Amino acid sequence: MPRTRRSVLFSPGDRPEMLRKAPDAGSDVVVFDLEDAVAPGRKAEAREAVNEVLGEIDSSSEILVRVTADEWATDLKRVLAGEARPDGLMLPKVGSAEDVETLAASLDDRNEKTEDEASEQKGAGDGPMSIVALIESARGVLEAPAIAESHPVEALCFGAEDLAADVGTQRTPEGTEVLYAREKVVLAAASAGIDAIDTIFTEIGEPDRLREETEFARGLGYDGKMAIHPAQVSVINQAFTPDSERLEWAERVLDARAAADAEERGVFRVDDEMIDPPLIAQAERIVALASAAADEDRAETGR
Repeated sequence: MPRTRRSVLFSPGDRPEMLRKAPDAGSDVVVFDLEDAVAPGRKAEAREAVNEVLGEIDSSSEILVRVTADEWATDLKRVLAGEARPDGLMLPKVGSAEDVETLAASLDDRNEKTEDEASEQKGAGDGPMSIVALIESARGVLEAPAIAESHPVEALCFGAEDLAADVGTQRTPEGTEVLYAREKVVLAAASAGIDAIDTIFTEIGEPDRLREETEFARGLGYDGKMAIHPAQVSVINQAFTPDSERLEWAERVLDARAAADAEERGVFRVDDEMIDPPLIAQAERIVALASAAADEDRAETGR
């Protein structure tokens, strides 16, 4: 069963006590952040902390490290120095497929140099580390389809705040100024068959608005949303988990599909609704997502 990425929680890389606690929030993905959350003068300290904590934690959450856009080679030299490694890397400010390919080539070189030790490294049996690409500039939005197709990108994240700064606009509660870009990132990810992760919600003390924002993102086709505080995780997870009504509908559709197949009927009805292949695909996705989310939640509670 593929993992879900409903919630993606950032934790500052220079705060080891927060890095250790971050997986306890229940987020599907935890990002050890070396970029925006760390002041320039504390980058070296943050690299040491991330390397140390990677060797200590045993979490069911997917662990990523967000490297700095212009110093990722220095980040990798220290973060990947030990036997324990993250599940993947988050690359910020991606503007082209070449940005991803350059990082991927560096990872390949490092894997070749440490091939004899691979069996001892975290995640070595799962193949190369994945890359999550942050789309947060005008160029990145326009190049999103090519970026999404780049190997080994497994998800696109949409960064509305940086995009607004890049194009010279201001963020509004309605979000119309970034809607085109938000939709294009979803389409690029869907076309490539990878996950799309929505932008952060900056107002930590507004859970109702967070829920509205998250449900809107889900309606656009996003698979998850980034979080900047542990309190946001449960709201995001709930919004991206099919509720009982949606799940029951999906199960009825799949049951009816099985009966229709036995009778060699291509189209059938469920609850007075005509069901065709697109709705069957939607039902299959709902059931798969509910199952994967339940697996993630069980793993977290049993951790």
